[in-house]
Amino acid sequence: MIISRTPLRVSLAGGGSDLEEYYKTGYGAVVSTAIDKYIYITVNKKFDDLIRVSYSSTEMVASVAQIKHNIIRESLKLAGIDKKIDVVYMGDIPLGSAGIGLGSSSALTVGALNALYAFKGSHASAEQLASDACKIEIDVLKHPIGKQDQYVAAYGGFSYIQFNKDGTVYVDPIICKAETKSLLHSKLMLFYTGLARVSSDILSEQRDKTSLNLGYLDKMVALAKELKEQLVRNKIDEVGNILQEGWVLKKKLASGISNPQIDEYYDRARKAGASGGKILGAGAGGFLLLYCGEKYQNKVREALRDLKESPFKLEPQGSKIIYVSE
Repeated sequence: MIISRTPLRVSLAGGGSDLEEYYKTGYGAVVSTAIDKYIYITVNKKFDDLIRVSYSSTEMVASVAQIKHNIIRESLKLAGIDKKIDVVYMGDIPLGSAGIGLGSSSALTVGALNALYAFKGSHASAEQLASDACKIEIDVLKHPIGKQDQYVAAYGGFSYIQFNKDGTVYVDPIICKAETKSLLHSKLMLFYTGLARVSSDILSEQRDKTSLNLGYLDKMVALAKELKEQLVRNKIDEVGNILQEGWVLKKKLASGISNPQIDEYYDRARKAGASGGKILGAGAGGFLLLYCGEKYQNKVREALRDLKESPFKLEPQGSKIIYVSE
């Protein structure tokens, strides 16, 4: 039996510039961090030749091609496993939640590959896990997504990630004092809106409008670079303003990224003392990230009392094998 644990992520700046339609014009960049919310994948050898995949449903099939779950099916294909296996997965955040905005689909892909490679007795580097996950989600399944989530899930940590014109990706950990990260973390708040959306619709529109949005995306990449430089200098005074400016720009990339309900939640939080924030992921639902001084946080909680707060910590590690049994 093998169990992998793969972190979800919170993106602070630059989201959207990891789409190929943008980074092929120059480069994209994000500042993102893994968090202590995880996807767990368990794989085990079956006594017969069948394949069983368990999630919110259970599939029992005779061949990989018969598996309905697309990510597990393609991960098994890529790993070269075609029989005698049980695959079970679960998460700290329910995976059935539509559009949570924490990179859960990519974390699932990375975690599945990590567990399956380990099941075969092979070690996969973070780069291999990330690039193979991109291959499955973007090239094979044609999901209209970027590369940020796969690289955060595989590498973990708090990083500035650059997406180059030639398709390569640089993952640069943000080097700053421990006190800086601790202070930053103390000012970040995460709330679940309970609003569902189909992220592929929003991302497809965003991708198709890339040529029209180049100016906005250029500014968002500049914000990611500015945020990295602020943190490297152990300064966080501008973080809230950077998040606020990024959110204003993000809403211009596609229709439906925000809506009146989200705008109301955000306005409530700002009036209560939050200096900036954003909806994570594609937008229109999922989790709302806020940057707020500690003296105002109870006021923000009261202003958003109809939302569920989800405390989190920064996670330094990416996908890892946490259990091996012969």
